[in-house]
Amino acid sequence: MSEMQDRRPTRAHWIRVILIVPFIAVLWVPFYNKVEPSAGGVPFFYWWQLAWILISGAIIGLVYLIEHRD
Repeated sequence: MSEMQDRRPTRAHWIRVILIVPFIAVLWVPFYNKVEPSAGGVPFFYWWQLAWILISGAIIGLVYLIEHRD
């Protein structure tokens, strides 16, 4: 049992790197600081933020599932 507990953090440690993706995508403001394209009169800036809320939730869920898979 001790051997399995020692192995688990190293097995799933690499997957945590993808948690950086939403962080960079939302903090890289010059990329999404624009009005066009708009959808339904809502500027791209707001769609980008909303999309990354949903994508971040999916990424966090994926990391959780991979780390707690037995």
